[in-house]
Amino acid sequence: MSTPPLASGPEGPDALRPLLDTVLHALAEGTAARGGPLPAGGPAHVAERLRTALGDPLPHHGSPDALHTLVRALTDGAADPADPLCSAHLHCPPLAVATAADLAASALNPSLDSWDQAPAASELEALLTRALADLVYGNPDDTSHTSGTEGMKDTELAEGTRGAQGTRGAQGDALVTTGGTESNQLALLLAREKHHGIQLVCGANAHHSLHRATWLLGLPEPVVLPAPAGTLDPAALDSALSDLRGPLLVAATAGTTDAGLIDPLPDIADLCATHGARLHIDAAYGGGLLFSDRHRTKLDGLAHADTVTLDLHKLGWQPVAAGLLAVRDPADLTPLTHRADYLNADDDTEAGHPDLLGRSLRTTRRPDILKIAVTLKTLGRHGIGHLVDQVCAHAHELADLTAAHPGFELYDHPVISTVLFRPRGATDDTVAAVRRTLLDQGRAVLGRATLDGRRWLKATLLNPHTRPGDLATLLKLVEGHTPR
Repeated sequence: MSTPPLASGPEGPDALRPLLDTVLHALAEGTAARGGPLPAGGPAHVAERLRTALGDPLPHHGSPDALHTLVRALTDGAADPADPLCSAHLHCPPLAVATAADLAASALNPSLDSWDQAPAASELEALLTRALADLVYGNPDDTSHTSGTEGMKDTELAEGTRGAQGTRGAQGDALVTTGGTESNQLALLLAREKHHGIQLVCGANAHHSLHRATWLLGLPEPVVLPAPAGTLDPAALDSALSDLRGPLLVAATAGTTDAGLIDPLPDIADLCATHGARLHIDAAYGGGLLFSDRHRTKLDGLAHADTVTLDLHKLGWQPVAAGLLAVRDPADLTPLTHRADYLNADDDTEAGHPDLLGRSLRTTRRPDILKIAVTLKTLGRHGIGHLVDQVCAHAHELADLTAAHPGFELYDHPVISTVLFRPRGATDDTVAAVRRTLLDQGRAVLGRATLDGRRWLKATLLNPHTRPGDLATLLKLVEGHTPR
């Protein structure tokens, strides 16, 4: 039996080329067979078709057709975020250039747990995380940290090298994470370690991962404040911060999961400063607005946060995963310092080999920074900002169509790219049933949200190629499946 080829090394590109053709053909065939945003038939039918394609998952003898068979089956049974009628979640269609870069990362397979496994990738991560932290905390028009090493002084070059060890100056830093859940957990961990314990204060609109993080870290149950309009109430926060004692961490949200709403960040930042509370802002969704000249001001107050969660696999069009946690004071990362002699021996670190273990709680890590770097270098801030502007405009178009339609009720005009609506006069059970019917038929993928004590259909528009006709089709599908 011959030894199968490897993806990297001198033979790698030639070995991959025919396999890529197989994958691309299988993707095309599976997409055509599905014929819509979701496979028809519901969970049982999809599961049965997948089981048939897989057969024996651990066969004694392999099949040369396995790649084509399983990629086609997975594609046929996939939810396609590039279909304009697939708009339930913060599930973006990834850019082709980012996906291509991710292929290179998989082929090279660097692991960012020691420099000798990822020499270039570790430096790329150090440079780009600093640039993204500057986007959050500094001047977005200052490109002195985003143009590589050209024109930098020797001392600046040395600082950039030390960056992988978490010893940069006070201009902020960022860690690469798997997404908002890990970022939020890290934010609470750093707060706990800096203040020797912490009490989380958040709104009822806060992401569920914050509650899970308090459990995971052994922290007290969060103090949950009302969010009557879907955002954290500053008056309630002021009262709570006046009554509570001990180290406090306030978690605000810039882009709620349900409605894409943004808490009043400047007011919250002022209250935190007045009461001496630490501030974390979960901008997993809304952080992408930083790239937009038109919408960036919606994030005023973000730079006052001690930590900020960002997800570029949401409003950044990256393949999963592309999360970040930005920190205003790099010294806050000190608790992550960890020693393992085989990965970051002291003498290696003293000799100038960057220490990567303090950059994550994970040991083995993919170079997820590559696809982000390629995307930003290819499109620039302006190009990403244009995509942000497009999806926000599409959300306003859908909201206008909904508001003008006598058969629908609009929750409110969107803040980012999420639109909530429901058939006028429908019960909550009817709203849920219409959504499931469209899912099971494979016609449209809509989310659900409960606000103001009522259930709403949710469209989160992240496809910049969406056309006005697609939005009208979405409403017609809902209307056509709503009982009179």
